[in-house]
Amino acid sequence: MAFSLKQLSSKAEVDAVIKTTLDKVLVLRFGRASDVACMQLDDILDKAQEKMARMAEIYTVDVDAVPIYVHYFDISLIPATVFFFNAQHMKVDYGTPDHTKFIGAFKKTQDFIDLVEVILRGALHGKVMVTSPIDPRNVPKYDLVYKNI
Repeated sequence: MAFSLKQLSSKAEVDAVIKTTLDKVLVLRFGRASDVACMQLDDILDKAQEKMARMAEIYTVDVDAVPIYVHYFDISLIPATVFFFNAQHMKVDYGTPDHTKFIGAFKKTQDFIDLVEVILRGALHGKVMVTSPIDPRNVPKYDLVYKNI
């Protein structure tokens, strides 16, 4: 499948996009283009991209190209979607233990659109954490496992 999503392939590119995306929600999808779940998510992001052009910028990031961000955001499951607004990392309460990223693919395009709208509204009111509008049944469930190193 060919998607029109913009790709970032280095830490410098990711840094630049985070710093320069203003007054829009920045959506970074971390994953691999060959992964089935990533392809499903990319399809949803691609469908939503045109509808959300005024409120969001969407990029894909290959986890193998930016290991520093994979470590920083603790991305152990892919795809993982991270949100920013004016260089501020936005957190979302999905009803899961991790509020820093959305793990997995969205079930519907409308779920993604609703989430970005809530993040934008919250960010415009100065919030750094919002509550997800997605039906909890449509949020992938997983367990976090922490290891002592």
